[in-house]
Amino acid sequence: MALTDKEIKTIAPKSKDFFVSDEKGLRLLVKKNGAKYWRFNYRFRGKQKTLALGVYPETSLKRARVERDRARIDISEGIDPSKARREERRHFNSEGARLFSELAKLWWEHSKGTWSKDHAARVWTRLSDNSFKHLDKKPIDEIVPKDVREVIRLIETRGALDVASRVLQDIRRTFSYGIHEEWVKFNPAADMSKDILQGRKTNHRASMRNNELGLFLVDVGGYHKKGRLLTQYAIQLLVHTFLRPGELRGAEWREFDLEEKLWRIPASRMKMNTDHIVPLSHQAIQIIEKIRPITGRYELVFPSEKSRFKPMSDNTMRRAMFKLGYDGSIEGRSKATPHGFGANASSILNEKGFNADAIERQLSHMPRDDVRAAYTYYAQYLDERVKIMQWWADYLEEQRNRVLLGM
Repeated sequence: MALTDKEIKTIAPKSKDFFVSDEKGLRLLVKKNGAKYWRFNYRFRGKQKTLALGVYPETSLKRARVERDRARIDISEGIDPSKARREERRHFNSEGARLFSELAKLWWEHSKGTWSKDHAARVWTRLSDNSFKHLDKKPIDEIVPKDVREVIRLIETRGALDVASRVLQDIRRTFSYGIHEEWVKFNPAADMSKDILQGRKTNHRASMRNNELGLFLVDVGGYHKKGRLLTQYAIQLLVHTFLRPGELRGAEWREFDLEEKLWRIPASRMKMNTDHIVPLSHQAIQIIEKIRPITGRYELVFPSEKSRFKPMSDNTMRRAMFKLGYDGSIEGRSKATPHGFGANASSILNEKGFNADAIERQLSHMPRDDVRAAYTYYAQYLDERVKIMQWWADYLEEQRNRVLLGM
């Protein structure tokens, strides 16, 4: 019968070592001192063999099963998994010294079975692009904390603070795996807390809790009963694009290409060196199509009530949100402002493992006086950003539907 995590946690040691079986040859060796080790029993070319798969709970039940299945695939292809694992641990460069990139590859191969294909690709690209060139300058067992700090500082000089945090985490995990596999004896990133990372300036913009987004979208969907329908659409589009409110309020119809599903905000409005590109999700386009009959004959998408030649007031959306109870006056609703949706999007998208550089670009975070950065901002990660914006819109729709269905 298959094991469960709950059962494993309650298994007590005995006076002698003993095994507890899971499935398909996977077993848990319980030592008399209480330690628990994963073992996989298999036959290869007529011989009974055992493969060590890690220590519980560092290697979880789910992870042990992934490693077991990986070994079973090797066997089906005529490969002895024990021999294959030994070969992996013998990776050397031409001078006989192991390199960080080689260990990182083993860690990534070991871990990717628990990730989605896209996330695995993002992790590998992020780690390889930002660390191999620098950390491979010396053998892996000679890398010290200073070397890791230099890698992180180089990333931070680009303004990619989220990337710096994630690369530090990846390096730490790689060395932790290396200790387990006996490649290295210590982890140079182990004692590096978030304190070494460069912090962002606090902007004190109030944002709602991430788990309130669904309720907020339901509330906004009924705002036309309290105020102007155009204001409702403006807030809905703001959430979907997580732009700064001023960038949205000044939108002009000529900036939109709905066939290409792109919104190109001119550099002059962004106070940057290049235009800002906003890929438009299906849901965002639906909102824009609803706005067209209202203001499509004007230059501005969101003109003021008083003059079609001036944009909507910067307080219009804020007041609307306060009318809906997001001024801190209603229990269960945070105090929030139109400026806060970028923070919500950033935290959720980073948590889901999207390319942190691409997220930064979409948030239009970049050095404003760097021509090269401007070009990179404009041209790089656009395909990834298209995926990000559609995923974000689908996520918002799912959160809204969960509220409507009482889930």
